[in-house]
Amino acid sequence: MPGKAITDQQVELYMQSRTQGATQCVAAAKSGISERSARRIDRGRERRRERDWRTRADPFEAVWESELLGLLESRPQLSATTLLEDLQARYPGAYPDSLLRTLQRRVKEWKALHGPSKPVMFRQRHEPGEQGLSDFTTLKRVSVQVQGQWLVHLLYHFRLVYSGWCYVKVVLGGESFSALAEGLQEALWRLGGAPQEHRTDSLSAAYRNLGRDEQHDLSEAYAALCAHYGMRASRNNRGESHENGAIESPHGHLKRRIEQALALRGSSDFESVAVYQQWLEDAVIAKVNRRATALIEAERPHLQALPLRRTRDYSELVVRVTTSSTITVRCVTYTVPSRLIGERVRVHLYDDRVQAFVGGTLAVEMPRTYPLPGKRRARQVDYRHVIESLVKKPRAFRASIFREELLPSASYRRAYEVFTERLNADAACKLIVGVLALAARNDCEGALGEYLDGALARGELPTLLELQRRFGPPPVPTPVVQISQHALKSYDTLLPSAREVA
Repeated sequence: MPGKAITDQQVELYMQSRTQGATQCVAAAKSGISERSARRIDRGRERRRERDWRTRADPFEAVWESELLGLLESRPQLSATTLLEDLQARYPGAYPDSLLRTLQRRVKEWKALHGPSKPVMFRQRHEPGEQGLSDFTTLKRVSVQVQGQWLVHLLYHFRLVYSGWCYVKVVLGGESFSALAEGLQEALWRLGGAPQEHRTDSLSAAYRNLGRDEQHDLSEAYAALCAHYGMRASRNNRGESHENGAIESPHGHLKRRIEQALALRGSSDFESVAVYQQWLEDAVIAKVNRRATALIEAERPHLQALPLRRTRDYSELVVRVTTSSTITVRCVTYTVPSRLIGERVRVHLYDDRVQAFVGGTLAVEMPRTYPLPGKRRARQVDYRHVIESLVKKPRAFRASIFREELLPSASYRRAYEVFTERLNADAACKLIVGVLALAARNDCEGALGEYLDGALARGELPTLLELQRRFGPPPVPTPVVQISQHALKSYDTLLPSAREVA
């Protein structure tokens, strides 16, 4: 258009069109310039002069060299916003907010020309079978539920650097050795081999709240885990996440895939943690690995063979069972069968379960419990462990510190509330303890709870005898025994005759 300068983009578009075979007229029309300008471009006379003059007065001319430059040279971390706010405080009304963009450009240019050196990220050349990475991450933009309850969890993420093969495991607790060991071994056995080196972050979360001896034991356990699979153990420096960059960036890709898969599924509610884990493997991880099939197959021959068996993937400690039939493990109190009272048991602590051994024999296994966010302690109580003692002294239920946890579901809690309203305290305790004993002995906790809900909703108060008849074992019929009286004369054969005596 007349009177309007031709831009560099128009010149570039014109030249591209000419290179592709367009005529001068067509190329000029496409780029929005006149044919006369096109002829000048073809003759090489269209050269735009770089502007070397200012179009307005410099608003920071009075303070740039005298004040701002000295601040930047002594403290280069200062931002343009901070500098402008300082000027506004010292020169009210002289430097409005509209000048922020101008100062930002000036500061950016000065830092590029005279500022301090910046850290350089050195891109690495990765060889197949060389390195595998482990890290933990959190889903922040989506919330997963299990049967309507929010699931507080982490994701353990393993990845081969060369091919990108990955595995993800749901972790219910925090970062710990047991979570790392379980996830890593599961990944290696699914992969069918082990890399030469295994790298993690500093595991600072796993060391938190541990004493020096425990930290030493954890370090030895991790070294032994890697040695079992023939891997070199390495860690990046604390706080330097970029040293583990080959997995930090894939964290973001993985979480976006999970978010998209949940949106496609239409619900983030799962029946159980196991169902959620399987969905992750089928709907997310399998697709990630399928896209890297060629690289994975190229890397497999370079992996080390796996050992004959897995190694330790739990933390171990020894505790004594108290007279309350409980053990305390990592600030969580668990009930155990009362026959273990007084015993010292060896506990294997996994991410999702707790096992207690007497000698080399497994005595009890329980799901692992974690304190709620903001809490330091928690309890895991199973009424089955103490019910036999409670039946002998049911009044102990009323003031027990475990009273709420002894009631296994909302149905039993509602039932106890109704019992206390309609009966005296001793009768209510005796009835609820009898109900719990019935549920434990006949393995009918769910059915019995549903029956209590229905009966109480109808205003009925079932007796223990009625419940025992309905949910107890069927009565054993008394056999009919036919007894025939033998002749008493048969005893004469045992006695010598009077003639023989004579």
